[in-house]
Formats: sequence, structure tokens, C-alpha cells
Amino acid sequence: MWKWQAEGQAKAVIVLVHSAYEHHLRYGWQIEQWRAAGFQVVMGDLAGHGKSRATSKPHMADFTVYETEIDEMLKAAYTDGLPVFVIAHGFGAILVMSYLSRVKQNIAGVVFTSPWLKLIKTPSKISGALPGLHKLTPNMKINHGLMTEDLTRNPEIIEMEWGDELYRPVVTVKWYHELQTYMKILNSGKVKFPDIPTFVHTAENDLVSDKEAAKNWLKQQDLKEFSYKEWKGAYHDLFQEPERENVLVTTHLFMKNVLRTLGYVVK
Repeated sequence: MWKWQAEGQAKAVIVLVHSAYEHHLRYGWQIEQWRAAGFQVVMGDLAGHGKSRATSKPHMADFTVYETEIDEMLKAAYTDGLPVFVIAHGFGAILVMSYLSRVKQNIAGVVFTSPWLKLIKTPSKISGALPGLHKLTPNMKINHGLMTEDLTRNPEIIEMEWGDELYRPVVTVKWYHELQTYMKILNSGKVKFPDIPTFVHTAENDLVSDKEAAKNWLKQQDLKEFSYKEWKGAYHDLFQEPERENVLVTTHLFMKNVLRTLGYVVK
């Protein structure tokens, strides 16, 4: 886990939670932008991600391990005595949705980008698999097949991340089955998210996750303050897209409004 200090006086802390297969290094631009805007940033690589993953091994951690790590990041954020926001992307978004639905935390607001509530792109090996495959061969490797070109249309990011050895979309059958179960529970409407100011961003041309599922999830919640934005023409990784400056500004405005509601003087 890492913690970056704000430039100047900090007004809040942001906990960043990344998506499946990626790592904190992909968030360098976003981290620096938040620091410059007066936010402390806390982030860690989820279990089996980044340099903690052996190159030859698939992602296979139990999802409760991921939620424990979110808990630890929040504890680190609270030490500053400042309002805490969570920005969670993709797979990370549904981890936070589940975690905060069960564990009461003092969160000022949450921002979800392209949550994995329903996948459009699925592993090809799974499509024709027999029911119960996760019990017969739980450790069998499958490649999700998510390439950088599926995540963003930004040529600078595609070139920069080409050959990234830390990005590897390979999982076990058991892990993918747990993901499907996780999504099903969240989509059922039976799991209620707490009344926290919430902003959901989706991408019009998301090739990975279904934006309609994100919209439906938001409608199912009983929230007093929420926002929804679909970014025209954008791909899945909104903070990597050519429009990322606008995504950041819109998110920043949301957080400043929340801080004002809490009684903070925000410039």
C-alpha cells in the first residue's frame, strides 16, 4: 500500500481501488492530478496483482481477501482526520459496492467508473463450458482476453502500456465463477448500498462491461444524493481516455459539492 501527500494543504483523502488484472502504476496520471488538486491519495495493488503476482500464476485470490485490503486502505486514509472518498474502477467498483453494503464506514462519497456488474466481453473458454466446471477443474487457467485496446482508444496509453508484464488477464475457473456469483448478487437488488453520495460514470462504447447494468444498479439504491454520467464515445477506462481531463473535472466538482454539504470551505 502507498500513500501520496497532497500538494499544499489537504482537503480530503481519496482511496483508489483498481480493476482486475491491473496495478497502481496505471494510475500515475490520476494520482498526480488529485495531489495537485489538494487530495491525499491511498492505493495498493490488490492480492495477486502488480508485482505481488508471480508471472506464471493466474489471478486466484478469494474475494474476501480483496475486501480485507479495501478495509486496510480505508484505515490508512482515516489517520489524517480528513473526509474520505473512494474512487473504484471496474472490478474494484463491485468489490467496494459489496464491502460498503456490509461494513459501515464513514465515507464522504464514492465514485464508480465502469463497474463490472455485467460483462460484455467474457473468456471464450467459458462460453461453451459445462455447468459445474468450477468444481471439476477449479484451478484450470482461462484467459479473459482483455487487451489494452479493449480498455481505451487513447493511442498514447496503448503505446505506453504495450508489453506491460504486470498486466495479465489470466484467472482460474474458480475465480471467474466467484466473479459471476458476485455480480449476480449485486444485480439482484437484495444487497442495498448505504446512503452515501454516489457518482457513477459509464462509457458509451464500453467493450468490457454493460453500462445499462450500472444504471439499473443505481436506480435500485435508495440514495439522497447521486449522479450518473455516460461519456459519449468513450471506452472502458475513463481515466485513461482522451476525455480524462473532463472526467477528472466532473468528478472533482462532485467531491467539492459533497465537501461543501459537510460544511467545509472549498475553493
